[in-house]
Amino acid sequence: MIQGFEKIVEERILTAQKKGDFENLDGSGKPLKLTDDYHVPEELRLAFKILKNADCLPPEIEVQKEIRQTEDLLAGMQDTSEKYRLLKKINFLIMKLNTIRGSSVMLEMPQYYMEKLVDCIEKSRSRKEPLK
Repeated sequence: MIQGFEKIVEERILTAQKKGDFENLDGSGKPLKLTDDYHVPEELRLAFKILKNADCLPPEIEVQKEIRQTEDLLAGMQDTSEKYRLLKKINFLIMKLNTIRGSSVMLEMPQYYMEKLVDCIEKSRSRKEPLK
């Protein structure tokens, strides 16, 4: 049984069908371009589609996008001081992303300096030198 708002919507759709408002629409007879949104809960799909069409991204995606753009800048960088500045920016963005996600520490995106620190420690141990 259809009630309230759903009944009004259904009646308007039926009236529009009878008047022929759905005839000869753009894309009529062509396959639908469906997005792969199986991972999005059904009740959120329409809201996500509206946001996507309005070119609005969730904060987490915006930060990920900024990280990728900064990484692209870093890849072509020659100046050491500028590289250091961009590395600091990337690490800040990664920290921001991890905070937004609010997930377990084990699932956090690692910051960039971690790999370099581990390499330094391993090299130091293999040479039995104190850390610099």
